[in-house]
Amino acid sequence: MLNLPTQLTLLRILLTPVFVSLLFLETVGFKIGSLIVFIIASLTDWYDGYFARKSGVITMWGQFLDPLADKILVSSALICFSILGYVQEYIVLIIIIRDLIITALRSYAVIQNQPFHTNFFAKTKTSGQIIAIYFIFIYYLFTWQMNISQTQGLLGFIHQAHIISIIMYLITAVTLFSGVIYLIENRALIRKAFTNLFRIFVPTDI
Repeated sequence: MLNLPTQLTLLRILLTPVFVSLLFLETVGFKIGSLIVFIIASLTDWYDGYFARKSGVITMWGQFLDPLADKILVSSALICFSILGYVQEYIVLIIIIRDLIITALRSYAVIQNQPFHTNFFAKTKTSGQIIAIYFIFIYYLFTWQMNISQTQGLLGFIHQAHIISIIMYLITAVTLFSGVIYLIENRALIRKAFTNLFRIFVPTDI
């Protein structure tokens, strides 16, 4: 039977297609519902970690699945807002490629039953991404039926000052920096992975 932290992690994954589907329905009620579902999904990240620490149930599988669920949720949201024109495509691509590399390395660590070192910047990165998506989500709800270039006041300032782009540049920088730290701190694991790959593709018993 799955423990509560793992159930919450799986719930986060299951809620992702729900918020995506609601987001693209052309009714304000569904779009607000999409934001609510996203908020619930993102809150499960805090609660699954809280219950895991409280109960002392911290497994290797949970350590792998939890960040994977984060990446699925965040990447899906960024792809959606890229399609809607609120986030640049290349920024989303950079973040997804970074996450694929780290996820592959983490998967190898789980398969090999090896420790995988995390860092402060990785946790900051995830929190920053979620907060940025909240901001974009709310801005989108206020502007989706407007001509953004003609908006006034705060909404106009956000558009004219490229606030969303600035936020995403900062998030991308932290994301890349945390990825570099991951690679440095797990360099022994990376060397082992490449050594095993070399042995597979270049047999020594020829």
